[in-house]
Amino acid sequence: MTETPESALIERGRRGDRQALAGLLDRYQGPVFNAALRIVGNPDDASDVTQSAFLKAFENLDRYNPAYRFFSWIYRIAVNESINHNKRRYRTHSLEERDIPDHRGPQVSAERGSLSREIQQGLMELDEIYRVVVVLRHYSEVSYREIGDILDIPEKTVKSRLFTARRRMRDILLARGVEG
Repeated sequence: MTETPESALIERGRRGDRQALAGLLDRYQGPVFNAALRIVGNPDDASDVTQSAFLKAFENLDRYNPAYRFFSWIYRIAVNESINHNKRRYRTHSLEERDIPDHRGPQVSAERGSLSREIQQGLMELDEIYRVVVVLRHYSEVSYREIGDILDIPEKTVKSRLFTARRRMRDILLARGVEG
């Protein structure tokens, strides 16, 4: 069975074809969820963000510019939704209710579980502008140019933020007792 081209799904979706919209959802729901999860840090919240991103995309499909990849467009919406979600969450939770990272060293790291969990917790300590570029580049494997398109920033800024993010992430992980 041949896969329907993305452009055909988008055009049919613009005309209200629910099957076409379902095709776009099937194609991109996994990557969008994974990016949202890395940004918001919670599967339930990531699911809400993913649903909200697709809802906004489908409601505004007539605004989609086919000169860009749909993938970049839906990612941009998802990233913005994730950032907005985090802003709302942090405004409603006091400092005492937030998870405060434990910096007691490698023994605590071993007790908590895998390196993957340490990396995710370290990622959540990064400022959002750095976390987003790390997620898009290393977890979603998006090119520098596409990250620039998604975030509406120059490619040079993407590279600069990624450089800074990697250095900060290294410092965070070292402070947590994770050595690489």
